[in-house]
Amino acid sequence: MTQDHTTGPDATPETPAPWRPSRTVAVVLAGGTGTRLGLGIPKQLLKIAGKPIIEHTLAVFEAAPEIDEIIVLMAAGHVPDAQQIVDKAGFRKVSKVIEGGDTRNATTRIALDAVGEGDVNILFHDAVRPLLSGRIVRECVNALWTYAAVDVAIPSADTIIQVDENDCITDIPVRSTLRRGQTPQAFRSGTIREAYRIAGGDANFAATDDCGVVLRYLPGTPIKVIDGSDENIKVTHPVDVHLADKLFQLAAAQAPRLTDHRGYTEELTGRTVVVFGGSYGIGHELTELARRYGAQVFPFSRSSTGTHVERAADVEAALKTAFEATGRIDHVVVTAGILEKGELAEMDQETMDRVLQVNFVGPVTIARQSLPYLQQTKGQLLLYTSSSYTRGRARYALYSATKAALVNLTQALSDEWAEFGVRVNCINPERTATPMRTKAFGEEPEHTLLAAETVAQSSLDVLISELTGQVIDVRRAPGEGPAASVPAQGGPTATPATAG
Repeated sequence: MTQDHTTGPDATPETPAPWRPSRTVAVVLAGGTGTRLGLGIPKQLLKIAGKPIIEHTLAVFEAAPEIDEIIVLMAAGHVPDAQQIVDKAGFRKVSKVIEGGDTRNATTRIALDAVGEGDVNILFHDAVRPLLSGRIVRECVNALWTYAAVDVAIPSADTIIQVDENDCITDIPVRSTLRRGQTPQAFRSGTIREAYRIAGGDANFAATDDCGVVLRYLPGTPIKVIDGSDENIKVTHPVDVHLADKLFQLAAAQAPRLTDHRGYTEELTGRTVVVFGGSYGIGHELTELARRYGAQVFPFSRSSTGTHVERAADVEAALKTAFEATGRIDHVVVTAGILEKGELAEMDQETMDRVLQVNFVGPVTIARQSLPYLQQTKGQLLLYTSSSYTRGRARYALYSATKAALVNLTQALSDEWAEFGVRVNCINPERTATPMRTKAFGEEPEHTLLAAETVAQSSLDVLISELTGQVIDVRRAPGEGPAASVPAQGGPTATPATAG
């Protein structure tokens, strides 16, 4: 007979054994069908910022050092699609891509079976929350050392009301105590298994939230709440697609910047960069910066080399020159542009043709001819837009229109060229101190303009990153002025404001 050490009046409760999980598993729940988005495919396969939503989500867990394994629960009939994404992206932590259940509860049960027995940390995360941060993952895993269940939530910015069947208010809870739930939700495996075991005996069991299952069936278990983030949105409705895409753009504006010159030198030494529009302004600054870090840079422009970006023969010759000199082309940058001011109705045909040819036909021509070279190096094409792409500006309508076209070109080519491993991005700088801007708008207060060197540095960060399909906003930091000096415009004086 086993002795009972807890029955005596002076008995001391046994101290629970410390939690020692064998591994931490992220379960990505991708069972949605995209009904509310009106799609013919599951919403997690929809592309945002150049990649399927689920790929962005998986990349977060792949990069998180706290995660040992990833299991994907995919919508029925689409397991091969998800597996193809995993294989193509090279996600090494993904151990299983399997079909989910008809309900969230059924999917969780399948996931628990897939995880297997033993003490394990499990994080359940919606595949359509692609903007999850590494910070949230880390805090969830750390909290499991102390708590058996962890949720993620943010304060409610709106007043929440409770209504009856007639849509009349019955209660207004105190907002300070309310939170909006997100994912991941994290558990010690024994806790979530036990909650579902008990729930299995309830004929009326139904829930869409795993923490809710623990709360209901293991009411004595504290559930720790970790601060989520406003960016960790769930792509559910059509507007969410646009919001997520913009949030990726804002995140991309902070492309990883290396901590020292040595890092840039290691990244750029031996690379070949071709800059169309490299005689002055942003193109010139980028040329000089990349050269300082060891890249072999070939700047071409109308004023310095007689290269017209709208002429296929000129572009072909420029690319051939760089390739024959180094045997490779890693990056092609297109800063060349022309800004003509004036009412569209008063603009002559020659001027209109010149704007369209330089600003749009030129980048298209360069893109087409660059692809064979960039395929060999898995390189990147970098284009430039302007803040006017979001809303056309009076008196330079064609300029605004061509800049909007470059954004669409970026996003389309990033999809088309993904299979080749070629990245395409677009820089969107705010008003920048360049000769092109000065020629078009005259002298402006220095403190209102972005420095050309700042744009060049951000451009370099994007070039050495893995970003693709992004429109990267570059903004002036508080108190920042323009470049200390702006290279003089070379070549003969032109009537329009031009870059390169």
